[in-house]
Amino acid sequence: MRVMVFMKATEESEAGVMPTEEAIAEMMRYNEELVKAGVLLDGDGLQPSTKGARVKFSGGRPTVVDGPFAETKEVVAGYWLLQVKSWEEAVEWVKRCPAGADENFEIEIRPVIEAEDFGDAFTPELREKEEELRGQEEQLREQAAKQHG
Repeated sequence: MRVMVFMKATEESEAGVMPTEEAIAEMMRYNEELVKAGVLLDGDGLQPSTKGARVKFSGGRPTVVDGPFAETKEVVAGYWLLQVKSWEEAVEWVKRCPAGADENFEIEIRPVIEAEDFGDAFTPELREKEEELRGQEEQLREQAAKQHG
């Protein structure tokens, strides 16, 4: 089971306030635990919404709205993509996320849609195309990793 874990933004993260050295070290220890357990597929922090945009579609037409976005609780400040055995395991991992005594924030967990969730609508032809695309994605990740270090 794959789950997407969203770290919701706070007023501080939206203001571009970077975490302290201690907070970064705590998060690195947590991420290391996720890696050692073999559950972390990907994860990163995100820049404040002032550096982002939303693309809204109405009648099939896109409209770009530049950040910042008023509702901090609707903004994502970071994410993890986890591969876990169960929903309960996902919740337990998220409960272990470091949170300083003075910190107030929220984390959202959502299951990733898997191929079988689509039922018959996900035809063998579409499954084959998806596998092809995932192979191309992997090649791009490998190329990017070589370019960046």
